[in-house]
Formats: sequence, structure tokens, C-alpha cells
Amino acid sequence: MAVSAAGAGSKFGFATGQVIQEFGYDDDVDPRVREEIEEVTGNELVDEEYGDVCDGTLIWWREDDAEQEDLTDLLVDAQANLEDGGGLIWVLTPKPGRPGHVRPSDIEEAARTAGMHATSAAAVADAWSGIRIASRSRVR
Repeated sequence: MAVSAAGAGSKFGFATGQVIQEFGYDDDVDPRVREEIEEVTGNELVDEEYGDVCDGTLIWWREDDAEQEDLTDLLVDAQANLEDGGGLIWVLTPKPGRPGHVRPSDIEEAARTAGMHATSAAAVADAWSGIRIASRSRVR
């Protein structure tokens, strides 16, 4: 079941005018998810080489992409690219039973190690599910 454009905006929490950086693009990503995010934001997704701050991050992550520690490093890098360290980070992984599936607990552990936490999960496409990652609240 594809997510509608309005659904992608509400499901991911992205809004008009935002710049979303994408990591892990490959030929297996769901083009409809990408198109729907671009439609909601009004901007094309920017790639890993983007040299400015952004408002959100979309990470396509598969079991064979690398080790869990590499996901931790990627989350730290993605957060550093976000405006004031805030913003939305989504890690998308193939759904259970599909090649490349990553257990949610592995993503949650990578987030904890990076000083972040998983806040919600969603089915985002036929073959992909997502986990939203957020910065831990800091006491001031």
C-alpha cells in the first residue's frame, strides 16, 4: 500500500520548504516515498554530499550496508547536519521477511549509542518500514 503525498507529510512530519538529506540511496529504494516527500516539501531530496544544514534526514538502511556501529556513526553525522542539531531523522529498513531487514532493536541500540532515541515506527511503503529517531532532551 503506497502512502499518499498527504500521508507521507504527516507520517514523516516533514513540511513545505524543508530540505531533507538522504543517505543510503540505491536501486532498491521506493521511488514513491522519495517523490511524496519531495511533493510535500517542495524540494528535491539532497544527497550525502550536501554541504549545508538541513531540516530532516532520510536514511535507507539494510542489513548488509555495514555494521551497527556504522549506523551509529551515520546517525551522529546526520544529526550534525541538522539545523541546531534538531530536526527529524527517519531510518527506513526493509520490512521483516524481506532481504536486508534490520531488527528495530538494532536501530534503537544504534540510536542510544549515538545519544538519541527511537520515538515512533511506521510502515512507509510496501517493502519498507521506518523508525523515527530524535535527540535526547537535554536538561538546561
